[in-house]
Amino acid sequence: MSTLLHVLIVEDSEDDTFLLVRQLRQGGYDPVYERVEAPAALEQALARQTWDIVISDYAMPRFSGLDALKLVKQKTPQLPFILVSGTIGEDTAVAAMRAGAQDYIMKSNLTRLAPAVERELTEAQVRRARQQAEEELRRSDERFRLTVEGIRDYAIFMLDPEGHVINWNIGAERIFGYRAVEIIGQHVASFYPHEDMARGKPEQELERAAREGRFEVEGWRRRRDGTQFWADVVVTALHEGENLRAFVEVARDVTERKQAQEEIKRQVERLGALRAIETAISSSLDLRVTLSIILDQVTAQLQVDAADVLLLNRSSQVLEYAASRGFRSNAIARSRLRLGEGHTGRAALERQLVSIADLTAPNGQLLRHDLLAGEDFISYYAAPLVAKGQIKGVLEIFHRAALNPDQGWLDFLNALVGQAAIAIDNASLFDELQRSNLELMLAYNATIEGWSRALDLRDRETEGHTQRVTEMATDLARRMNFGEEALTHLRRGALLHDIGKMGIPDRILLKPGRLNTEEWDIMRRHPIYAYEWLSPITFLAPSLDIPYCHHEKWNGGGYPRGLRAEEIPLAARIFSVVDVWDALTSDRPYRRAWPKEQVKRYLREQTGTQFDRRVLDAFMDMKLDGNGHH
Repeated sequence: MSTLLHVLIVEDSEDDTFLLVRQLRQGGYDPVYERVEAPAALEQALARQTWDIVISDYAMPRFSGLDALKLVKQKTPQLPFILVSGTIGEDTAVAAMRAGAQDYIMKSNLTRLAPAVERELTEAQVRRARQQAEEELRRSDERFRLTVEGIRDYAIFMLDPEGHVINWNIGAERIFGYRAVEIIGQHVASFYPHEDMARGKPEQELERAAREGRFEVEGWRRRRDGTQFWADVVVTALHEGENLRAFVEVARDVTERKQAQEEIKRQVERLGALRAIETAISSSLDLRVTLSIILDQVTAQLQVDAADVLLLNRSSQVLEYAASRGFRSNAIARSRLRLGEGHTGRAALERQLVSIADLTAPNGQLLRHDLLAGEDFISYYAAPLVAKGQIKGVLEIFHRAALNPDQGWLDFLNALVGQAAIAIDNASLFDELQRSNLELMLAYNATIEGWSRALDLRDRETEGHTQRVTEMATDLARRMNFGEEALTHLRRGALLHDIGKMGIPDRILLKPGRLNTEEWDIMRRHPIYAYEWLSPITFLAPSLDIPYCHHEKWNGGGYPRGLRAEEIPLAARIFSVVDVWDALTSDRPYRRAWPKEQVKRYLREQTGTQFDRRVLDAFMDMKLDGNGHH
């Protein structure tokens, strides 16, 4: 089946036209043709319809083939054009090809016509496809350019392989502040802070983008006016084969997001700081520890150079130094101010926050400027510490530059001040409670010692005995690794070891001779009396071991309960040794004191019967070392 071909033939000879048409039919085409031989006719034919190809004679009486070529290329540049001639020379053929002819054929060799037409039709189709693609690409590029140039929220621009700006959109102009004519040709380093430029950061980031193909980073960028913003930046490298052609950089100003993130982080840190202070308040009643934590949080979270706390001495109404952070010298520790004195005293008296923007100004100096010499402070804040309606002191804040706090900073300062005041109040209450407990303890101990002296006075035969055995028992217990609290209870128990004898009648307690069985039974009840009297007293309950059990024996032969071995409390076992030692080494109205060596032999003989061997060995070691009393 023949291929339809619309062919425009420029030829003055009908015979030659017939030959051309016949040759096309022989080549498999079904030509629909029109013959023209003048410029006007050619122009009309081109305008009237679309042609697949133009075949033109080179030499005609009224028209030249080159003129026809020129006219065709003006009207339809992509239309294939083939010259046919009987006498065309090589130079003329080359000129025709340069003018836009696709081929030339000698009339003596028309068999080349059909293949030439086929080839040119194919190439024309390729050219049209390429042209369409290029046109589409051009339109696409134009749409992309217009789109990119119209984007305002993103800076989108291209860099050459060395990092110089080669185009610039309106978003880049808005974000960076440069107009295109100002920035094109400048290096991308113009957008970086000076410190990043000094470190070679712009070049490093381009190198990474070239190496990895794409690089994304967040960091500070610099505007035309020198201000900085936090940018989200994506740099993409464009390659053609192995060659780097350009970089595309897309940047967005995310300063607000960065500030919001930092504010959230700051709030979390501040909540953590308040939590740390709260923990310190609840877990430690040592005011020095709590103030140390508070001042650490003040300087860190408020980002100031130094801070201190002055506490109010209620008796003298003077603000006195308590703790500090960040000072270059310790001179601030000499701070003492009366209520109402200076800016600090005024903050306490009026219970109002006092601030000084410039301490170097004539009206800004503190009364203690001599204590602050060399500190170079500029800004100052004094916040009163108030708890339960009472002024506790002042928190002072110092900074070596101007402070421009926002409301969040001031709110957090108020929170810190509130926590500090609570901590100081709690510590004060604890100190007062400790003092009260100490006074009560001293009163208890004085009462106990009074009881023991009363017992000694009642039984003059044992005068001084209680004090001696108490000291010896305490020394021995300390040697046996008793803790301080256990030693306190042991000492009280030793002082009260014979308190139960207050219930023994004088006729029995002071009887000069031997006790009969009935009297001895009464005497043996004095540990029980001690237990009955002392156990209801909570304060003395831990001290009952000696008054109740010091007459028990290791072998179970003691009284009042017949305890044996380690059933007997260790404090009572210790006391029983020193009690016998003191009794045998002291003079009595009915006998002289035994020699110490004799007493030692006796004690050893009673080991395992009356005494605990471990306790006795420790006692003998103590005596050998020269410690102990009597």
